[in-house]
Amino acid sequence: MTQLHARHELMYGDVKLFAGTACPDLAQDIARHLDLELCGREIIEFPNENLFVKLHKSVRGQDCYVIQTTSAPVHRNLMELLILIQTLRLDSAARITAVIPYLCYARSDKKDQPRVPITARLVADMIEIAGADRYITMDLHAGQIQGFFSIPGDVMTAFHILMDYLKSIRSTLHDPVVVTADLGFAKKGRNFAAGLNAPMAFIEKRRIANDSKAEALTVIGDIRDHDVVLVDDEVSTGGSMAQAVELLKNAGACKVYMVFVHAALTESGAKRLAALPVEKFVITDTIPIPPAYRDGFGERLVVLTVADLLGEVICRANQGRSVGEMFGE
Repeated sequence: MTQLHARHELMYGDVKLFAGTACPDLAQDIARHLDLELCGREIIEFPNENLFVKLHKSVRGQDCYVIQTTSAPVHRNLMELLILIQTLRLDSAARITAVIPYLCYARSDKKDQPRVPITARLVADMIEIAGADRYITMDLHAGQIQGFFSIPGDVMTAFHILMDYLKSIRSTLHDPVVVTADLGFAKKGRNFAAGLNAPMAFIEKRRIANDSKAEALTVIGDIRDHDVVLVDDEVSTGGSMAQAVELLKNAGACKVYMVFVHAALTESGAKRLAALPVEKFVITDTIPIPPAYRDGFGERLVVLTVADLLGEVICRANQGRSVGEMFGE
């Protein structure tokens, strides 16, 4: 008997899990953790690319959770999420929670130059307008994105999951140094360094245009004759990470371990990373990696699941219990 089926006074109705098409394996693993089945639904794409959603059963008075990551194809996956939420709202669900392992447009979180949008705020508004009462997500690029939502939410981190793995291989690392891929990730990188009882170094990176390209300039810190744990929150094209690995190797690093949460990889990005002299690539399953992308990594790719974490958060949200207690907070 799972915790969901234990005797607790529920604040809402029974948990109903719905999944879009973006991360079916993760959704199934979350359902398995909760000892539940994913609810039936139809998602049909018409020839004009319009989407149609129909639920197999009524959700009136139920506590509904929509599991949908918003990685590529971003706009298809985002629209699926919004339409699923509205469908549940119109069917009189008691509460709707958007479970978004990876939130798209998270890097567009501020006006850092004239005449540009804050698209992360727009996405938050759309999720609310569609009818979500709550949201659950993982490792936002910037903490202030939480302020774009007027509805309550739980922003979880994969830090503990990644840290447990790193601790399990700590004895095999030679005088490790934690290196952040840019200065903006330094605060979170410090947590990794503290967890491994290791010093830190930084890659100075500069973005020179309004695209995904960034230039890694230099290494700040001593990494010569040390194994390096290179950490970041999200990797897409892999260009700056490739430059970072080259800088680290030229500066005398021994083995390089690359660790990040969201593998928002393009096809070229997967090939670029797979060609790097990296010992291990440690990621999570917030974004599914196509089998064709995995082949180049071989056994160097370590995928850690966030299913149990998200499943436990769903359980606690349904029962009105503290999520912070999971981490002794």
